[in-house]
Amino acid sequence: MDTNACMIIGGLLEKSENERILTNKYTGDVIGKVYEANESQVNLAVQSAKEQFNKIELSPYERYSILLKASQLTREYKEGIAEIMVKESGMTFKDAVGEIERAIQTFILSAEEAKRITGEVLPANANPGMENRIAFTMRVPVGVVCAITPFNAPFNNVVHKVAPAIAAGNTVVLKPSSQTPLSAIKVIEILHEAGLPKKHVNVVFGEAEVGGWLLSNKDINFYTFTGSTKVGEIIKTNSGLRRVALELGNNSATIVAKDVDLDLAVPIIVKAAFRKAGQVCVSLQRIYADSTIANELETRLKEEILKLKVGNPFEKDTDVGPLIDERKARDLENWIKEAKDKGARIVTGGERSGTLFQPTLIADAKQEMKVVCQEVFGPLLSIVKYENIDEAINLVNDSEYGLQAGVFTNDLNLAMKVAKKLDVGGVNINETSNTRFDAMPYGGVKSSGIGREGPKYAIEEMTETKIIQMNLI
Repeated sequence: MDTNACMIIGGLLEKSENERILTNKYTGDVIGKVYEANESQVNLAVQSAKEQFNKIELSPYERYSILLKASQLTREYKEGIAEIMVKESGMTFKDAVGEIERAIQTFILSAEEAKRITGEVLPANANPGMENRIAFTMRVPVGVVCAITPFNAPFNNVVHKVAPAIAAGNTVVLKPSSQTPLSAIKVIEILHEAGLPKKHVNVVFGEAEVGGWLLSNKDINFYTFTGSTKVGEIIKTNSGLRRVALELGNNSATIVAKDVDLDLAVPIIVKAAFRKAGQVCVSLQRIYADSTIANELETRLKEEILKLKVGNPFEKDTDVGPLIDERKARDLENWIKEAKDKGARIVTGGERSGTLFQPTLIADAKQEMKVVCQEVFGPLLSIVKYENIDEAINLVNDSEYGLQAGVFTNDLNLAMKVAKKLDVGGVNINETSNTRFDAMPYGGVKSSGIGREGPKYAIEEMTETKIIQMNLI
């Protein structure tokens, strides 16, 4: 495979002098290059999106038809898309197929919501002096949406931002990760084939400098971003009065109560911790285990982890593939050493070979260890013991993050107490932090972000409420 990722500006493929090598994340082989934007190209992309918004207005039914067709084409091209994703991201083939299946649903949900954008009738005539008035609201598109997406969900995350933006009637400037550009380009190619006008989505690549140019361009009306808390803070600070939706970092936790059904919980926990090599915002990182069952849980988890196949992501039975780059793998190695030096035990794993990292389980972890208090974003799970449920709740909440969390218990009262008290955007009962379906309002609190994804909720973020009043004379 020798593929170059060009930008899409004004409906045309564009190159630049700023080239970045694109590699196979498992073998390290060069598979192409990415052309990253200069300032002029960024501004042309925004200008194109603005002109298109002012010139072409797709009806709700047209948006519905395009997005529904895109879902059908995605299913048709699933195998080929998966191969692209595995090569450029390193995720396993089974993880790639799972993400594509979700993207199909995201397209369908966005298509359906395109026909459901409504306002409400207001009782204007109930106000003194307004007896001859009627009033209603309508939701209107914000204009140009800037979507910035990461490497770890290179297809579905693009769909989660672009499809609702189109459904809402907006145009888009998309900046996907330069590490996984081909998956993002495939989304846009599918939309074009489905009938979307080619100038509706402009695509630029680049790192912080390109992000800065996008933030300084006043013709962008809304920013939607998935990535690190550090970059999210920059976007929030520099976007001024323009609205943002930020899905940021997390050190996801799950509480395991003493009445847990381990036969149910253990396979779910292992899958949640090591899917996509732990490179998911809601990957399970922290287990808080009741002290009476912690040792048995540790033993059972080790047994389940050792069943995982680690290696070539193209082999369809591989469970854990490489990390996105060797730098990240080295960082993880250092974090594990720090935890061990501070008294933690490595139950299994901990070894690295290039970008491949063995699924790792750490016991006797403490809150102050990086593997617990910071976002790991790798195949590592830590166990912390607790004595009572209030302590467990406090330990989960003792974090700057608050995206999602989980609890395993057969006690309904305990489950609802945990759900009420955890300071997170979502709580999953008899599941882990990792569980998500694409129609749900997905997002966090504290340093985990602002706003919600999920097509219905993203469309609410990407539209404005306009009030219409009539004086019946």
